[in-house]
Parts: sequence; C-alpha cells; structure tokens
Amino acid sequence: MKIESSWRDYWRKMRGTTRGSPPRVSNEEILLSWLGAFIGIGILAGIGQLFFTPADLMLLTGSFGASAVLLFGAVRSPLAQPRNLLGGHILSALVGVLSWKLLHFMPWLAAALAVSTAIALMHASRTLHPPGGATALIAVIGSGEVHRLGFWYILAPAAAGSLILLAVALLINNIPR
Repeated sequence: MKIESSWRDYWRKMRGTTRGSPPRVSNEEILLSWLGAFIGIGILAGIGQLFFTPADLMLLTGSFGASAVLLFGAVRSPLAQPRNLLGGHILSALVGVLSWKLLHFMPWLAAALAVSTAIALMHASRTLHPPGGATALIAVIGSGEVHRLGFWYILAPAAAGSLILLAVALLINNIPR
C-alpha cells in the first residue's frame, strides 16, 4: 500500500506545474532577446563561414545556442554573467579536449568524464554555465575536424565565440529602456 502511494506521488510530480514558469516579459524585451541572439549567432556563423570551411563553421558550436538563450533571454540569471559565460566555456573546452585525448579509445567514458568533470570544475570555480557541459561533450563527440583542432578548440570556438557573444550581449542588454 505504501509503495503504491509512493509511485502515485512520483507520477503526479511528472505532470508539472506552471508555478515555476518565468514571468511574461514585455514585447520590447522579447524583441531585444531576438535581436541579440540574431546578431550574436549571425556574427559567429558569418565569421565561421568566411574564415573556416563552410561545413564546419568552427566559430559556431551548438552550445552557443544555449548560451544565447541565457545571455539574451535570461539576462539577470547568475548563469548568464560574463564570468560564467567565459569560464564555463573555456574550462569545459579544456576538460573536453583532455578527455578526448586521454580516452578517445573509449568514447563513452570520455563523454561521461568530460561532462561530469566540467560540471565539477565549473562549480568549484563558481563559473557554472550549463551550455559548458555541451562544449565539453562536443569536444568528445564532435567531427574529425573538431578532434584535429585539439587544444585550439579552447581558443576557437570556445573562447573567441564566447567573447563575441559577450560583446554583443553587453551592447544589446545595456540599451536604455
């Protein structure tokens, strides 16, 4: 009887609630979020297409999409602050590259070690930025081109891309309202 009650409580939690949903923002804030993400990701993709092979876009990585959500959509979040953006991506890129170099013969272990260690280091350094986990994982599961970059992956895309997104965020998020 008690087990059945526990399971019912467990599944009831899965329905979710709107209590924790973010508040509705103004149309102006929606427009500025859109504009910031458009400009930031557009610049990264444009530079990547001009200076790298178009198929690889080495200044653009999937984790920057999640960073754009934080930087332009959750501006006040502690996870969207410059320290977290830069530290999170750079530390995570380092961990991801090291994990791949040390454990490329066991990709499943390299992936698990990269993400878990990146989280631990971001916590320890107070630079927690959730997209950093993806940056670490991409260093492991990325294409051969990503693997050939080796430690350069830390500079481009991780550091350079983060700096460009930060510059755009500082401009867009400080427009007087």
